[in-house]
Amino acid sequence: MLISLAAIAPFFLAYAAYSRPGYFTSQTYLGGLLGFEFLFAAVWFYRQIFFPLVLIAFLLAGVDLPVGSVWITARWVFLCAGALAGTMIMLKDRSHRIGAFHAMAVFCILSAVVSAAVCRYTGFALLKVLSLFLLFLYCATGARLAVTGRESRFFSGLLLGCEIYTAVVAALYFVGIEAMGNPNSLGAVMGVVMTPMLLWGTLLPEAPHIHQRRQILCAISFYLTIHSQSRAGIAAVLLSCCLLCVSLRRYKLMAQCVGILVILITASAIINPDAFSRTVSNLTDALLYKGKDPNLGVLASRETPWQGAIDSIKKHYWFGSGFGVTDNGQDASAHLSTFETNETVSRENGSSYLTIVTWVGMAGVWPFALLLLGLIAKIVRTVFWMVNTKDPLHPAVPLAIVIFAGLLHAGFEDWLFAPGYYLTVFFWAIAFILVDLAPWAPFPSFTTPWRAKIMRETAGQAAFGR
Repeated sequence: MLISLAAIAPFFLAYAAYSRPGYFTSQTYLGGLLGFEFLFAAVWFYRQIFFPLVLIAFLLAGVDLPVGSVWITARWVFLCAGALAGTMIMLKDRSHRIGAFHAMAVFCILSAVVSAAVCRYTGFALLKVLSLFLLFLYCATGARLAVTGRESRFFSGLLLGCEIYTAVVAALYFVGIEAMGNPNSLGAVMGVVMTPMLLWGTLLPEAPHIHQRRQILCAISFYLTIHSQSRAGIAAVLLSCCLLCVSLRRYKLMAQCVGILVILITASAIINPDAFSRTVSNLTDALLYKGKDPNLGVLASRETPWQGAIDSIKKHYWFGSGFGVTDNGQDASAHLSTFETNETVSRENGSSYLTIVTWVGMAGVWPFALLLLGLIAKIVRTVFWMVNTKDPLHPAVPLAIVIFAGLLHAGFEDWLFAPGYYLTVFFWAIAFILVDLAPWAPFPSFTTPWRAKIMRETAGQAAFGR
């Protein structure tokens, strides 16, 4: 069949070029034809290359570069094709289990549909629900197919992608190009994904030059997170990296990182105390208070958007304002490419958890809450396994750490349920993968050796007495 189509295609194209020459001189039609051929080739090698292509499509649509405008529509074509192809392959193979987590994702879609049906802007809200449905469908099929049976190659490629991405972004910032468009977006990607992934990569047994390269890039990604002055990103990277080190009992590594940081800070203070004092003052004002009056507290910049979210929840208590829609019918996730805090924009609620309650109301938030609780349970199981084994080689380890960082970051930025944002696509893809890979582990034992010896002796004496 394919051989016949390949033989007929040149004659068909020659006839089309002769009868409709305008189609072959239009950049739009030629671009569409090349895009279709590229998409067909990607589907043909679905398990190997489609997952990174989806991530790249959404990333290019969100960056502040000239190529971004082309991918704003193309990303949805890739996502739709990936979801449909993944569903067909999974129905054919029947090799993946559908569990409670996937059922809860379906209930999230149904909850969003109900919210969209009762809001004033039903058509627009249903389009947003459709985008969430395509995202969950692709994550439940295509993302899982990309890993199954090829875990080693998948995670090696994921680490390599993080290295390339960090190097490219750092190079662009070095020449003065802010590719991410806004410091908060930079802090989100570096703090949630790049630094935890690269830190995990430094713990793997690799050749010395690979190990050193990952250490350097991990330090660069951490610097970019600090440079972004994003409080959510900095908190996410610090807590997630500490969780990784403590769970694997790599206390020496954590102490070395803290020591290096202290030495650098001390050296800069000794060499130029005046400049150090000005830097600390500027960082305190920009990072902690975001230019607000220090007397108002650290979270003063968040009070207005949080209060706006609470007011919206009170106004639409049971079914919300409509999934992905504000009270005035605008796109509630249109600001995600910049994460800018604007007190006059009521749609930015400053927290993904407040946002989802605003969208679907108290009656529809329960499936989303249970979905997140299921993810937290997988993280806890993986952390227990890390504590018991002290082994970083399990593929669930980096996924659990990244998802932990994402859940922390989402408490201060509303991106978690916005399907058009590249970080959202990556987060939910690895979340569905973690559900398959999370190991089972008993509750960890923190018994010290001397205490264990006393317990054994006590048990032996009791047995002798009987």
